[in-house]
Amino acid sequence: MELIQNTPDLSAYLAADDVIDHEHPLVRKTAARLAAEATDSYAYARLAFEFVRDTIPHSQDSGDPRVTWRASDVLEQGTGICYAKAHALAALLRAEDIPTGFCYQKLDVVHGLVAVRFNGAWHRQDPRSNKPGVDARFSLQGERLAFTPDPESNELDYPVLYAEPHPTVLSVLRAASDRPHLWRTLPRAL
Repeated sequence: MELIQNTPDLSAYLAADDVIDHEHPLVRKTAARLAAEATDSYAYARLAFEFVRDTIPHSQDSGDPRVTWRASDVLEQGTGICYAKAHALAALLRAEDIPTGFCYQKLDVVHGLVAVRFNGAWHRQDPRSNKPGVDARFSLQGERLAFTPDPESNELDYPVLYAEPHPTVLSVLRAASDRPHLWRTLPRAL
């Protein structure tokens, strides 16, 4: 799938803000630990992806009622839904100067992913936790995402690659008092 950057400025996909707070000490410490194990930026990106996918449970799967949205909070609390996990992965990747953007799928609700830039191209990755029926993998040779939209069910891949998390996603995350509340208010479209 061809992704369309919402801004042509590649530096926007490296920026820190209050959500992708990659200058936070916990994000920096986690990134440094992962970088020490990596032989190059590709290996680092794969390690960061696997760290977020495998060590931060998806809060719906684990039954955790907490809602996280800031990358450092996701790392500190060790929980999050797809959007929050995407924020954490983006912060870890941007901390090591790997351009990372946000992309989305319309399934029953909007699902959040990231895309990383390697070799002049964007590659979508889904750091959602694996479970029976879900086997997301880090890949630059063909996508290994958690879900494939079914066009006959009006599901789709949104083509826009955002430098910041989509405002609709952020407003829903910030307004949720807990995960059950969040689940009732998840966006159905962007």
